[in-house]
Amino acid sequence: MLGAIHGPTELLPVSSSAHLSLIPWFAGWRLDEVDPEAIKSFEVALHAGTVAALLIGQRHAIADELRRADGRRVTAVGLSTVAPAMVGYTMERQIERRLGRPRTIAAGLLAGSVVMLLADRRPRERGRDDVTPVDGLVLGAAQAGALLPGISRTGATVAAARWRRFTRSEANLLSRTVAVPVIVGATALRGARLQRRKSDRATGRAMAVGAAAAFASALFAQGLISLVDRDGSPLPYAAYRLALAAAVLLKLRRQ
Repeated sequence: MLGAIHGPTELLPVSSSAHLSLIPWFAGWRLDEVDPEAIKSFEVALHAGTVAALLIGQRHAIADELRRADGRRVTAVGLSTVAPAMVGYTMERQIERRLGRPRTIAAGLLAGSVVMLLADRRPRERGRDDVTPVDGLVLGAAQAGALLPGISRTGATVAAARWRRFTRSEANLLSRTVAVPVIVGATALRGARLQRRKSDRATGRAMAVGAAAAFASALFAQGLISLVDRDGSPLPYAAYRLALAAAVLLKLRRQ
């Protein structure tokens, strides 16, 4: 179930990490009884499956982006990886432990929705040839901020690009372009850490099933990318995020 959900939520600005945390919480699964390292290993498997599907499904778009890339765009993409790499390597575990709870995830969903809507009010006047190193730094800061549960890497980078006055379609393209090296790098790092530990058979089976489900769901959900690219408003995604945050807060109030 989590693998099937991970693919689409990674493609849309709704925060895949929020869904991975909130669905077990809503369902009442006793994950507090599961080894935290086993949960982390499972999440690595989901990301690996999703990354593989993205690389396959978007291979033509990635190849086209590489062919058309000039020095400024390459520099901007490179700079966009610095902040998330530094923050992710040094603080990811602490962020997950301290902020990966339903209340803080709801706050991240709410904050991300507001930022997306405010950024989309900016003028749409910049295109592909207008990317600068400063844009890369801003997008990198957005990716680093998206390590906070509930924010969403896609939502944060699209909002950052729109705040920099890029058109909606170019903002979505930039969001995917800067995300690929960070997602691949983070998955490789987590995979290397995982190799130092030995997983039991039950965890290994769960990882294999989860990775396969994430791969299939992400591959079949590639059409969502074209849906997002239709120069539409982020309002539907913001509304969904607000509804999910409201559901979390309502459940917390009833507990």
